[in-house]
Amino acid sequence: MKQFLVVGGTSGIGLAVTQALVRQGQYVQVWARNFEEIEGAQMVVNDAEGELDLSLLPDALDGVVYCPGSINLKPFHRLTSEDFARDWQINFMGAVNCLQAVLPRLKKVELASVVLFSTVAVGVGIPFHASIAGAKGAIEGLTRSLAAEWAPKIRVNAIAPSLTQTPLAAKLLSSEEKIEAAAKRHPLQTIGAAGDIAALTAFLLGDDARWITGQVLHADGGMSSVKI
Repeated sequence: MKQFLVVGGTSGIGLAVTQALVRQGQYVQVWARNFEEIEGAQMVVNDAEGELDLSLLPDALDGVVYCPGSINLKPFHRLTSEDFARDWQINFMGAVNCLQAVLPRLKKVELASVVLFSTVAVGVGIPFHASIAGAKGAIEGLTRSLAAEWAPKIRVNAIAPSLTQTPLAAKLLSSEEKIEAAAKRHPLQTIGAAGDIAALTAFLLGDDARWITGQVLHADGGMSSVKI
């Protein structure tokens, strides 16, 4: 049994990751802002933006997944400094705070793994994504930098999804018409499911991915690389 921490593991992709690891028989601790019972996982109320309670964490961690994110879509002229600061704090500094806190535990195993999340909008220009693409672009830089700095003991990778059916994206997918229109923007003519991203996350955490680090993997229905 391996020991994993999933930050933001009670909803959307984070919940799917938690459930996938539990099904594998792993020990999973979930950090979230509010308590929600998840069968097979240990829940700790924690806010990655503030002081973190490490008291219940195992002494060693095989992997960490940082899932919190935001979808703050506005025209550039309407984005305030507070918008940019909030997206930066949730998406980038939250990940930094978490990884700095748990690094000593990651160093105690033979080969640990970290998975972060970017967005397809970093590599493909999409209107109204300036704030979130800026913050997630920093995540991609952090991924490669830490992969170099922490090798060979800790692998660090990121996943860059396109629009995925989660509570965070509910406003963008609130009708059959919106879902159909979003699907048609992807070469595979469908939007992602949380389980699609969770499966890739579980792979990156596992031994089968032991030779993969410093990568940003695109799970985006082909949007970043295929034109039809």
